[in-house]
Amino acid sequence: MEVRDVFDPKQLLEQVLGSAGAANARSAGRDVVDRLDAQKGSQAFAGGAVAGGLLGLLLGGKRQHGGGLLGFGGAAALGAIALQAYQNYQRQQAGGGAGQADIGALSLPHDRPAADGAPFQLALVRAMVGAAKADGHIDAKEQRRLFAEVERLGLDADAKAYIFDLLTQDVDLYDLARSAATPEQGAEIYLAARLAIDADEPAERAYLDALATRLQIPADLRKTLDAASLSSTP
Repeated sequence: MEVRDVFDPKQLLEQVLGSAGAANARSAGRDVVDRLDAQKGSQAFAGGAVAGGLLGLLLGGKRQHGGGLLGFGGAAALGAIALQAYQNYQRQQAGGGAGQADIGALSLPHDRPAADGAPFQLALVRAMVGAAKADGHIDAKEQRRLFAEVERLGLDADAKAYIFDLLTQDVDLYDLARSAATPEQGAEIYLAARLAIDADEPAERAYLDALATRLQIPADLRKTLDAASLSSTP
């Protein structure tokens, strides 16, 4: 039986991000873009990335995050930030300036299936878990602690099994990159991974560099996504 038939990928993504999710993702996306527009010119569109959830557990004490826009909008925020970054990159390539993503007219990248037809939300979960594990800090003791914490997240048995598999297996970057059906989805995969690493750690930076290469993320777009992932607070 395929993964999408046994648990809800959208719900799993929200639990990984630490958000209960928005009842109306498109409305949440508009609110996020409004906040991004208000912060234009600052170093940090995201304003503090991870609100909690599994990703917060994986990061442990490595990074501290406020609630920020991802805490506010969960997956809708992640998709809106990636979409705006890609649209701004396109405008700049065409000689125009940065603008505001039209969330009302366009679906978020993760609303579409992955290239292989699977739920794209699962690619984002894989990207975040793989990035968080990239420095090798999850040893057997830490893994047991994470398993215990996952048990308390309220996931159903199939979702827990999926996460446990991710925690014990390496993420294939080629396979992950191939899941992006569009450039916007590639941008969202990269942003999801960027939120889960400490760029000052060589192993984690190497993971992100390799992922950007596999996804064929242009340098200017990557700079915009990197800026979007930073926290505006120390």
